[in-house]
Amino acid sequence: MNYPIVRFAPSPTGYLHIGGARTALFNWLFTRKHQGKFLLRIEDTDLERSEEKYIDQIISALDWLGLDHDGDYILQSNNLSSHQAALDQLLAQGKAYRCFYSKEELDQLRLAAEKAKKPFRVPTTYRDLSQEELNKHLQDKKEFTIRLKVPEGETRFEDLVFGNITVQNREIDDFILARSDGSPTYNFVVTIDDADMKITHVIRGDDHLANTPKQILIYEALSLPVPTFVHLPMILGSDGKRLSKRHAATNVQEYKEKGYQPKSIINYLSLLGWNPDSNEEIFSINEIIEQFELNQIQKKPAIFDEKKLNWVSGQHLQKSSIKELIEAIKDLDLTWAEHHSEDFVKKLLLLLRDRSKNIQDIIELGNIIMSNPSSYSQDELHNIFKGNNFEVIENFISGLEAEEFTQSNIEQLIDNISIQCELSLGAVMKQIRFAITTITYGPSLVEIIILLGQDTIISRLKKFVQHST
Repeated sequence: MNYPIVRFAPSPTGYLHIGGARTALFNWLFTRKHQGKFLLRIEDTDLERSEEKYIDQIISALDWLGLDHDGDYILQSNNLSSHQAALDQLLAQGKAYRCFYSKEELDQLRLAAEKAKKPFRVPTTYRDLSQEELNKHLQDKKEFTIRLKVPEGETRFEDLVFGNITVQNREIDDFILARSDGSPTYNFVVTIDDADMKITHVIRGDDHLANTPKQILIYEALSLPVPTFVHLPMILGSDGKRLSKRHAATNVQEYKEKGYQPKSIINYLSLLGWNPDSNEEIFSINEIIEQFELNQIQKKPAIFDEKKLNWVSGQHLQKSSIKELIEAIKDLDLTWAEHHSEDFVKKLLLLLRDRSKNIQDIIELGNIIMSNPSSYSQDELHNIFKGNNFEVIENFISGLEAEEFTQSNIEQLIDNISIQCELSLGAVMKQIRFAITTITYGPSLVEIIILLGQDTIISRLKKFVQHST
């Protein structure tokens, strides 16, 4: 565990997925806990789908989350010469071979095996060709792939999450290291790249678990040190199916745009598969680093629950300072509350902070409270004010004009109107809130009234009555 070196290796074929962010986080936490190195490798060898904009977005998302990588990021495409050198070495040592079966031929053999209800195995026809036979195929310019000669025996490894795993090598075909166009395959290049980067721990999703025996066989064929493997549980939606847009936003950028704080996302992602030795669920980043251990990662799939995320986010909002909130708001809306005093903004944020799940909630609800209503939902209007009876609002206006504008007087006025109009306290407050803000939810009504001030409240209420009658 001393000075581990890990890597996060996304493909620049799309935005940073929330699952990828969890993988990056666990790598980052492990190295920050043990004073290691967290390296970033961009696997850009899929030339048709890789785009520069996705590289920029991945790096931007990691920076926003605070997952700083050590040194410059590495492009996989810059390591092609090392990939080729390793291929040449395996061929020269007789540990790999050129296979001249075409895709069409293999498809036919596979179909025949299926019809015969037999398991399909790639024939080893070309595994041990003589030099003369090999030269003849090459002279005929017949296309070939390069396959690893899988040895007899078994491949064993200890995964720090899933424990000891043994795979019989006879269950593994001589798999392809390089395609017929010369391009190396995923399992081959990641093995060479990890070895070149001196990676000590490969921490990745458990969808890669089946790749691990093949990669170990490549390490062993090249006499390279085999890293420690750590496979993280899959993240599922609330219905137990693979996480997708029907469950929640799936890329980090969306959560940034929705106004979630990085510390909230980090806290929530850390709980997807990691089980700290406590009942606490709200952590600062430093607290997560201090407590994080690989042996606390669970095998069972993690369930992404947006309600839980919102709860975690809300807890962090409550702990955020006014300065932090203002800075976060300005990242999304530079003009928010620009015409209001610093004291007003502070009081408004104190009202909103404990009742919001993210910064966007604060912005939107704050805008509603600060704005002078210009229209009202007719459906809500008829539902709240039965028969267009505005007695509550008219009495409230009269009371505000007659009494000193204090919190206790306002509360007493609302109680009196409730008794006088024979309505529940909730119904009275709902009518007043709607008339002032056009909505029926939000922070304490009395605190909103005090914050906006007597003149503003009376003006809004009179405008409402005039508009609605």
